[in-house]
Amino acid sequence: MIKGENSFVPSVALRIAVRGGEVDAMALLLTDGGTVGGDGDVVFHGAPVHPSGAIRLTDAGDGTAWLDVALTTVEERITRVLVVGSTENGTTMRDVAGLSVEAFAPDGTSVARYDVTEGGPETAMVLAELYRRAGGWKFRAVGQGYANGLAGLATDHGVDVARPVAAQVSQVPQAVQTPMPLPAQPAPPAPTFALPQQPPMAPPVAPLAPVAPPAPVAPVAPVVPPAPVAPEPVAYGPAWSYGPVFAPYTQSGRDNDVITVSGLPPGPVVVHLEVRGDGYTGLAVLDWKNKEKDYLVNSTEEDFRGRVLATVPRKGNLRLRLEAEGPWRVEVSPLAAAHVLTEGEVESRGPDVLLHTGGVADLAIQYGGDDNLIVNIYELARHDDHTALPEDENLVNEIGERRETVPLPEGPLVVQFEAADGPWRARLKRV
Repeated sequence: MIKGENSFVPSVALRIAVRGGEVDAMALLLTDGGTVGGDGDVVFHGAPVHPSGAIRLTDAGDGTAWLDVALTTVEERITRVLVVGSTENGTTMRDVAGLSVEAFAPDGTSVARYDVTEGGPETAMVLAELYRRAGGWKFRAVGQGYANGLAGLATDHGVDVARPVAAQVSQVPQAVQTPMPLPAQPAPPAPTFALPQQPPMAPPVAPLAPVAPPAPVAPVAPVVPPAPVAPEPVAYGPAWSYGPVFAPYTQSGRDNDVITVSGLPPGPVVVHLEVRGDGYTGLAVLDWKNKEKDYLVNSTEEDFRGRVLATVPRKGNLRLRLEAEGPWRVEVSPLAAAHVLTEGEVESRGPDVLLHTGGVADLAIQYGGDDNLIVNIYELARHDDHTALPEDENLVNEIGERRETVPLPEGPLVVQFEAADGPWRARLKRV
């Protein structure tokens, strides 16, 4: 990203790396008015855990600071989270080599990165921010420096910097120093925060020695504590950031059942269903009244298998009503785990979900079934709400074996094979 750019990020527990050995990282949690609500809304080395437990600061000891931001548990009153960097001992932001901010999903996927190249004579800077938009969260590359240092930055966001460092740190409750989430603490009438004494600006602990910055690559750096990683991380498609990212959920069973998937962030997901048997297979989403709402599968095919789209509600769990005769297996995965269309051929059977990330192209389809072939697309280029899909557009609705070539607009797109009772092949042409 370049300065000023923004993009949606998945509403999950993100790990944000602040790289630059001479920079101290911190976070400010802001309300609608653009100011902090109290002392607890400033997360820094002296108070590394927000009272809600949603944000914590750790130091990897290699010139990288980590902010763990559990977006789904950030309090409703908080509308923005600023990622701030500051320097000391006469160092300015232009002197910091390799300064960058990068956000990672729980499986290690990089979902946003900003290499800060606009540093000047400032000693404090808002590097990036996370902010609420359309029911989800966006990441913005900010790069706004403050010539009057951390004091000016803090004051602009409602922090009272009057009290000395020693008094501030001594009043941080001992429990805050532990890595466990804490219950909310009452805030004093005037938000206050300890700043390093002038001159020179210095933190209340000895600064780390400058460390050579890491190479600009996107693997997950060693972290304390380690990030949760799925046993076999999904290989996500290129440049795909729409919808939540999470470790896939799997469940197996037999015959009719109701499947409840808890803890997923809201938004569209892929449900992969396999049933061994020759009876009827039906799959429907249950609404908040526990009534069948969206019918995802309605098939009499023997040994059914396919991938369908579902949406995790903004509140509550994803609940699916399954009708089956025989053993079955369900896997719920993020959209980013779906196969990305290329000029290489995709071969499958039954309903499926594919992604198109490139430019204008033609989609060539060869279908070998006897019943309906229904193919829809969801255009995401001008759709900002990543917790839901836009209205679909039908591309194909035909019966029986056939060859089709249909035009696709520029991506990102979700390409849905809604109905397909037989084998099919698909590939892009003339991208």
